[in-house]
Amino acid sequence: MKVVVVGGGSWGTAFARLLADHGHAVTLACRDAAQAAAIRETGRNPRYLSEVELTGVGAASIAAAPIAEANLVVVAVPSAAFHEVVRALPGRAPILSLTKGLDPATGNRLSTLVAKRPVAVLSGPNIADEVARGLPAAAVIACESLPLAVQLQLAITSTAFRIYVNDDLVGVELCAAAKNVIALAAGGADGLGLGDNAKAALVTRGLAEMGRLAEVAGARPETFAGLAGMGDLIVTCWSKSGRNRRCGELVAQGATPEEAAREIGMVVEGLTTAPILRSLAHRLEVEMPITDGVCAVLDGIPLTDLVARLMERDPTVE
Repeated sequence: MKVVVVGGGSWGTAFARLLADHGHAVTLACRDAAQAAAIRETGRNPRYLSEVELTGVGAASIAAAPIAEANLVVVAVPSAAFHEVVRALPGRAPILSLTKGLDPATGNRLSTLVAKRPVAVLSGPNIADEVARGLPAAAVIACESLPLAVQLQLAITSTAFRIYVNDDLVGVELCAAAKNVIALAAGGADGLGLGDNAKAALVTRGLAEMGRLAEVAGARPETFAGLAGMGDLIVTCWSKSGRNRRCGELVAQGATPEEAAREIGMVVEGLTTAPILRSLAHRLEVEMPITDGVCAVLDGIPLTDLVARLMERDPTVE
């Protein structure tokens, strides 16, 4: 296949390497022409995953990339840029979204912003540097068209990267968005030194509120027990490489969200997604106390106050 991966960040870089290793003709399309030129000249991305060898991967600016001739366009850009990017893409090739979040302008799922072409979403426990190094991983591709999902599954799956298919597009996208918000809270627990018991309880109750939202939104609750839900939640909340977890940890240690994001040096999707997810939950009348609490901390209340609020909630059934 001729594939263009739009987005020269860590996940786009890792996925381009993955696809090239699978025998596809891959171009990594970067927002910055200078970054693309550096990749062509050195065979490495100077800004993200610079240790990963990109020989065999083409590179170009988004404007110059052969998107119109591609058989598949992979989009790996921040959620805040997703709509602007996809509406400007030429051609009619299917889009595979790697972006995890919701549209900041409308609160909608990102796949709903793709018009006049097929769209699928890939999600799961996929730390970019591990995928780039060829360590074993698995993911799920969600699409309303099962034939397209299976076509992408066969084109991507390998002995190092196993793909499953799922037709619950709503559930997979909501999982991808909500898990980053829970990871901010999990990082906060790490930063306060609350221990493994507290963190495990937090993550488990986070998964429960993700499932409640899924059911009301029309998704299947079992999706949240799969790779896009529990799998991605676990790795995001525990991995030292998880930027959302790290951001929550830094905030717990006294940094503002803005200071934490600057120190991390990459987009922290949970910061964008949290207020959007809260608005969606309120609109659907779904109780999401951890998400509400994360938003309250981002608005300035002390994290220790949030912990007290969560522990003092009325006892209930599980």
